Amino acid sequence: MVDAREYHERTNHSPERLREMSFELDESNRPRPYKVYEVLPRFAPESEPDPPETPALAAVATDGADPPAAAPDPAGDPDIATLCHYAAGVTKELEIGGREMRFRAAACTGKLYHVDLYVVTGDCGEFSPGVYHFDPEGGEFDVLREGDYRGVLAAASGDHAGVADAPVTVVAASEWWRNAWKYRERTYRHAFWDSGTILANLLAVAHGGGHRAEVVAGFADDPVAELLGLDPDDEAPLALVPVGSGSAVSDGAETPEVDPIDPAERPLSEDPVDYPLVADAWRQSRLEDGDAAEAWRETFAHEVADTSLGERADDAEWVDLDPVDAETASARPVGATIERRGSCREYSHEPISARKFATVMDRAMRGVPADAFAGDLRGLVDCYCLVHAVEGVDPGVYEYHPGADELEWVREADREKAGHLALGQSVVGDAAVNVYLMADVDAVVSEFGNRGYRLAQLEAGIALGRLYLATYAHRTLGGRGFTFFDTEVAEYLSPHSDGQTPMTLFAFGKPA
Repeated sequence: MVDAREYHERTNHSPERLREMSFELDESNRPRPYKVYEVLPRFAPESEPDPPETPALAAVATDGADPPAAAPDPAGDPDIATLCHYAAGVTKELEIGGREMRFRAAACTGKLYHVDLYVVTGDCGEFSPGVYHFDPEGGEFDVLREGDYRGVLAAASGDHAGVADAPVTVVAASEWWRNAWKYRERTYRHAFWDSGTILANLLAVAHGGGHRAEVVAGFADDPVAELLGLDPDDEAPLALVPVGSGSAVSDGAETPEVDPIDPAERPLSEDPVDYPLVADAWRQSRLEDGDAAEAWRETFAHEVADTSLGERADDAEWVDLDPVDAETASARPVGATIERRGSCREYSHEPISARKFATVMDRAMRGVPADAFAGDLRGLVDCYCLVHAVEGVDPGVYEYHPGADELEWVREADREKAGHLALGQSVVGDAAVNVYLMADVDAVVSEFGNRGYRLAQLEAGIALGRLYLATYAHRTLGGRGFTFFDTEVAEYLSPHSDGQTPMTLFAFGKPA
């Protein structure tokens, strides 16, 4: 049994560890990037996905559950098919090297697509009350259970108001082997990075459509896994996202009994490999019941730790940023932005404008709407930028202070070092800006337990997803997430970020 601190240390990348690795990918055993239930009934919505016209930059700039002022008044219930399609569905097909490649709405490590969406709903638009699994390949839904089981999620969340009042709650879950085939024990981290990019899209589409939506990280895990028919050794729930309001669970019929289900699935590959550390790390972060979930949330309200150790030095050099206002910002709608999103492979060294840089950072980094964040605590991560090519901003390493829209000088930077930190990927140094999301893992786990580590990784993953959207809302910009040498990044940003370690990395700039 390991706690999150030990797990994090055991899965750190370093040049020495990578040199010692003898691991080779077995392409013949590559898992299918989606699950197939053998005999479950299917539901195919009649209407096509119809995303809101709200600009992506407005849709991602929410730090609370309520939608932005720019969003329209919602016309009825949330559109479940649209939410799922633009969060996790196939949004483009391209021919690459003579092969047809299908790309999803949100970025995923290795394009292995190991995060699935389940919906637990009452009467909601075309959907009858039930528990469904979204099939990203066909856009249809597997019917796991019939009946209104929203009360199970409400109880698991400690009767969190957002869950208890929502017509539909989306559950994100990771099927470990689909990512562990390539990334092995590091998959537990990737589960939250990759669910984070999906949930960033989901929140943007929900908020853009005028619906209330937030991430609920505090819930009892076992009842949710049982409801979905999951074996946590293979697949486990990660987060809940209630969408909409005004449909209280108590207004409906009594919650049906949750009988065990174990629907047959087609094998993912011929010889799946077990990585026990991944499921063990998940199990060590479980909450026992709704009371434990409520108590965990209360920890954030009453025992706010100094989890962010970057200090605002009085004698530091500061750069004021000037993001554009809502009226002059890019108006690219959220749906079109998600469809445009790519993963930039080559960057020009040409500088980007200071205002576009400021706007991307301002909209993406305002804070994640999550149940645990309240009062003075707006998150567990800090943001550092390695600036290489921004007009009017000297190249260097800066801490970005959201809200104030200020950069605090940390140290000099250079492109070659930036590429080395990112596992020797020189393309990262070619980008205009590298954004690291950092957290003090020891402080987070000490104050908020192993569940706090999950939240820190998820917060960074959602910020990563919002950086994608804020970047691709601009016609001339492109970006991509990367991995890194954990300890070397931490040392490079010390002593300013003393105690912190990287959660995620995003590089953006002008595509070559």
